[in-house]
Amino acid sequence: MKRTGARLGQHFLTGTWAAAKLVEAAGVTENDTVLEIGPGKGALTIELLKAGAHVIAIEKDTALVEKLRATFTEKRLTIIDADIRDVKPESLGVKSHEYILAANIPYYITGEIIRTFLSSDIQPKTMALLVQKEVAERIVARDAKESILSIAVKVYGVPSIAAKVTRGNFSPPPSVDSAILVVNSISKSFFNGLDETFFFKILRAGFASKRKFLANNLSIPFGREHALAALIKAGIAEKARAEDISLNEWHQIALNLRAV
Repeated sequence: MKRTGARLGQHFLTGTWAAAKLVEAAGVTENDTVLEIGPGKGALTIELLKAGAHVIAIEKDTALVEKLRATFTEKRLTIIDADIRDVKPESLGVKSHEYILAANIPYYITGEIIRTFLSSDIQPKTMALLVQKEVAERIVARDAKESILSIAVKVYGVPSIAAKVTRGNFSPPPSVDSAILVVNSISKSFFNGLDETFFFKILRAGFASKRKFLANNLSIPFGREHALAALIKAGIAEKARAEDISLNEWHQIALNLRAV
């Protein structure tokens, strides 16, 4: 039997203001193609269509797909019955940096969706997602402390929080509040002259143990002598921790380690 609704981790958006705010924050216009993940009962879909966009909506729940097809008759809307995790962007006919990703997605697949589309060869030009508030705050590093997640997003774009959305704006209400996370200026220019896979190897190593200094974490895969030399060359203190390292400093560390 097909699982539905909250059993799939979905909390349907009922606050129409939040849907309108997400569309506004994403900068959606009538010239845009929007890939919407998990339209649910169509609250966000309505606002996307109001903005004049061409919408490709991907919904996993077959029962909801049938209801959406009965509700919407606009030719600018294509509804696909599928799990987004099984769909490749290139199969949708969208081109790199020529579409917007918009979604109210279950919390448990947030990281996977963000990773998949930011690292894809067919990146969106903008992402606007309703995610758990604490996750959004961690991505933008509101406390000035970076995380592996915040750096992993910032290497591809500029994240910001457009609005906080309390749990009462969903049905059923989740146990935590949400936020509209927007990622703009998406590209892979950060990796010009730097291997993407190699960079993430360094990033994962650097954050491997939060209690250890960055030099100690990087010493495991690269050796202490090379790790210290890379930090010194980047002007980073020996007792610095990964959470205190900026995006530009990570880039320099990677270049230094690549050279050894």
